[in-house]
Amino acid sequence: MNEATIEVTAVHKRYGPAVALDGMTFTVRPGRVTGFVGPNGAGKSTTMRVILGLDSADEGQALVGGRPYRSLRRPLTRLGSLLDAGALQPSRTARNHLLWLAHSQGIPVRRVNETLEQVGLDGVARRRAGGYSLGMRQRLGIAAALLGEPPALMLDEPFNGMDPEGIVWMRGFLRSLAAEGRTVLVSSHLMGEMQDTADHVVVVGRGRVIADTEVAELLAGAAGDRITLRTEETAVADVLHREGGAVTRTGPDSWSVTGLGSQRVIAALLAAEVPFSEVAAHRPTLEDAYLELTRNAVDYRAPGGAR
Repeated sequence: MNEATIEVTAVHKRYGPAVALDGMTFTVRPGRVTGFVGPNGAGKSTTMRVILGLDSADEGQALVGGRPYRSLRRPLTRLGSLLDAGALQPSRTARNHLLWLAHSQGIPVRRVNETLEQVGLDGVARRRAGGYSLGMRQRLGIAAALLGEPPALMLDEPFNGMDPEGIVWMRGFLRSLAAEGRTVLVSSHLMGEMQDTADHVVVVGRGRVIADTEVAELLAGAAGDRITLRTEETAVADVLHREGGAVTRTGPDSWSVTGLGSQRVIAALLAAEVPFSEVAAHRPTLEDAYLELTRNAVDYRAPGGAR
């Protein structure tokens, strides 16, 4: 387990006057999928580059199995990574792309065919990678990450470019890797996929960790349940206020209710003879919790964006 652990401790990184990382600290442990999420410019990609030794930290350290990645003799057998699906020679076939990686690390050639089959590219292994779609390049990048059968994997936006079938495959695939006891760190902006895939989540903003917790705990601490109600009767506000609910009109015939359960809302409306066409419960999602946590850490926001 120690060989698979990724540790980031008090890492600081500047690019000129810009602070990219400001004491970034977290640990990624084996046996679970850890989501790594945050707004654009939060420091996710920089952190991953520091872990891989592609960028040097000004202060602090990042370790893989207790050692800097640069000191590992055969790094692809310790940590497999995908940072950029386009980082390949377009005139080279998928098989040859993996072959040179295997030769560079002393990895058996059989692993090339095994990983291509594992990610579903065995049928197009002799096609030039430059003709691949983004989703296919993502699969090839994942094959490269798996080549050395590493105990830890780190993937940046692996869902990008995937079709619906590919997204479902990716979700199950990541969970299967964690079930094997591997460490899996996944960066993504797709909160729905993270909620369905990750067991743990590290939320970052402006170079710091905002939250480091289990997904279930984060959802449990998010804003409480609310009810969506459809009726044209304005009396609904007074009726539900008397029951202790907070009521906000969200449209000509739509209302948002907090502080009351759906059964109590229905009972109060029936008792007051207020007609309605719909009562729907809305439970907090990872996206809700994420937006609440990062609302003060967004550097790039278009006018009219989420507040």
